[in-house]
Amino acid sequence: MGTVDMAKKIISATRIFDGYQYHDQAQLVIADGKIVAIEAIDGSASVHIDGIIAPGFIDLQVNGGGGVLLNTDPTLAGIKTIIAAHRQFGTTAMLPTLITDTIEIMTQAADAAALAISEHVTGVLGIHFEGPHISIAKKGAHSEEYIRPISDAEWAILSRQDLGQIKVTIAPENVAVADIKRMVTLGIKVFLGHSNADFSTAQAALDAGADGFTHLFNAMSPLTSREPGLVGAALLNDQAVCGLIVDGHHVDYASCRLALKTKPRGTVLLVTDAMSVVGSDIERFAFFNREIIKTGSRLNSTTGELAGSALDMATAVRNTHQYLDQPLTEALRMASLYPAQYLGLADHIGQLQVGTQADFIALNEDLVVINSWVLGH
Repeated sequence: MGTVDMAKKIISATRIFDGYQYHDQAQLVIADGKIVAIEAIDGSASVHIDGIIAPGFIDLQVNGGGGVLLNTDPTLAGIKTIIAAHRQFGTTAMLPTLITDTIEIMTQAADAAALAISEHVTGVLGIHFEGPHISIAKKGAHSEEYIRPISDAEWAILSRQDLGQIKVTIAPENVAVADIKRMVTLGIKVFLGHSNADFSTAQAALDAGADGFTHLFNAMSPLTSREPGLVGAALLNDQAVCGLIVDGHHVDYASCRLALKTKPRGTVLLVTDAMSVVGSDIERFAFFNREIIKTGSRLNSTTGELAGSALDMATAVRNTHQYLDQPLTEALRMASLYPAQYLGLADHIGQLQVGTQADFIALNEDLVVINSWVLGH
């Protein structure tokens, strides 16, 4: 018995949010990296949090952090740096995201993700290839010279079984329905984005198995009276999830509220689309043949367009609670439970229940992350 007790860790808090409900004056009992119990405080905790314990955040779109951009440092060390940068803001799991690039950089990023997974680097769920099969008309900050049709070289990467969960962002007008079906058969999560597609093209892609939209409203054909566009398809299809960048720059808060009013609960997921500035003090960095400059909390390319974000998940949660009129519990779910459910991982992460991983965060009364734990550490 003694060795089992030695392995136990008990952390108490003013409130624990388990993903569904609050437990006031409660404690988490952790053993072997998993939650063994949530129970009333009994004085045995080694740590007490004067604030809220909540499930760790899960971010499906992270381009960089800690001064590192995956495109410019597609290595295991690069991924570790990005993860460490975002962990201080409550993200305990993520899909490192590669922006449209050469096949060589795609291969290097895939190799780095595979290495991270084989070495059990905590927090790496897979990889997100945002491009290169997107629309030039809606490329945003992506480099036009690397946008291309899918070829055997990309299929060689997409067919790998050592990358964890692969997610792709494609423009359905530039990827055949048969190819979308092939991706889905491979277990890939297909998101529509950076696309100028009309509604019927988007709907055909959804019917083929695509089931998500990358940064809703941004870099996609808008909803208009006679052409619902990609935005219309996103809002109308209840099964499809939508990533939403709630930084006050990418999407007007009223549009965010409209999405939440339209979409079923659980289908709007908070994402950061974060660049290398998060968790670092850099104000500008090279990006392909341009530079990206941070002004306040906004990132713009020297060619003018918004270029990713300086957003972290804790700020996204605060903004959702404060500006989108969402209860804190719902804002937290949009950052943890709902992404986990979408990925089919909610039995392990995204909530705090007996048997789930001890991936959790502590928030103070200002909803600032004061600590993050992964597997109880």
